[in-house]
Amino acid sequence: MTITQLYYVLAVAENKNFTLAAEKCFVTQPTLSMQIQKLEEELGIQIFDRTKKPIGLTDVGNKIVTQAKNIVNEANRIKDIVDQQKGFIGGDFRIGIIPTIMPTLLPMFLNTFIKKYPKVNLIVEELNTADIILKLKNGHLDCAIAATPLDEEKLKEIVLYYEPFVAYIPENSQNHAKKEIEVADLDVEKILLLQDGHCFRNSVLNLCKTNNFIGENHFQLESGSFETLIKLSDEGLGTTLLPYLHTLDLNDKNKAKLKQFANPKPSREVSLIFSKNELKIHIIDALKTTIQGVVRGAIAFSDVEIVSPR
Repeated sequence: MTITQLYYVLAVAENKNFTLAAEKCFVTQPTLSMQIQKLEEELGIQIFDRTKKPIGLTDVGNKIVTQAKNIVNEANRIKDIVDQQKGFIGGDFRIGIIPTIMPTLLPMFLNTFIKKYPKVNLIVEELNTADIILKLKNGHLDCAIAATPLDEEKLKEIVLYYEPFVAYIPENSQNHAKKEIEVADLDVEKILLLQDGHCFRNSVLNLCKTNNFIGENHFQLESGSFETLIKLSDEGLGTTLLPYLHTLDLNDKNKAKLKQFANPKPSREVSLIFSKNELKIHIIDALKTTIQGVVRGAIAFSDVEIVSPR
């Protein structure tokens, strides 16, 4: 039994196809199939049910895959231990970031991070929360940045910052003249939302539900970007809510339409998320320190109330 054989088994279990698994492992399909067959012969069992399409795991195969993940992770941990002992912070590091955070946060910390840690090759991917959770559990991401809490048993969360919601209220709204607004001031029938699948949308819906608003049926317009929501609002089609960091780059004309909420300000919790078995903790710590350093000067709010993203 070899680590390589177990690695091939995990690839087939994930892709449910020998050819596709071989492509992902950068070997020929006959080579991968032969190694898995050798392992099955050594163990005297069948890991995969090849009569199924797509290929499935046998009952014992399911147990073997669970154990194989642990073995492969522990084998990889040896290199991680050596890197940490040497003080080396480098190598490929795959990170997922949700769409409502990536455009504002990534430019804030990326340049600082790559200058401080030039040997780290950050591979950044924009993903929704559901895909992030799946990829973290399957080992395809080293960490992620998303709104929390997610309450996923196999994932760990380290809070980076709390980001208040800010109302964008057009001049034709009765709330435009107010210096601060309450959640109860929002006109539920005129709130513009991001499309389904964005956790920020879910946070807004949860905010409304906690204040006895009617709910999702009264949200008429939806969009895929905050920029579109702002333009729709400028056309007099309603109000919208924005994450605080997104408001920093607005022009002066648009900033005049922003209204802060009274304390405690509804906010989202933004965290680094990673598997409890994650190997590259030293890089995660470096990311945390870098991000908190740049965000600390941008967000000064302390009296906040966290709104769930789920």
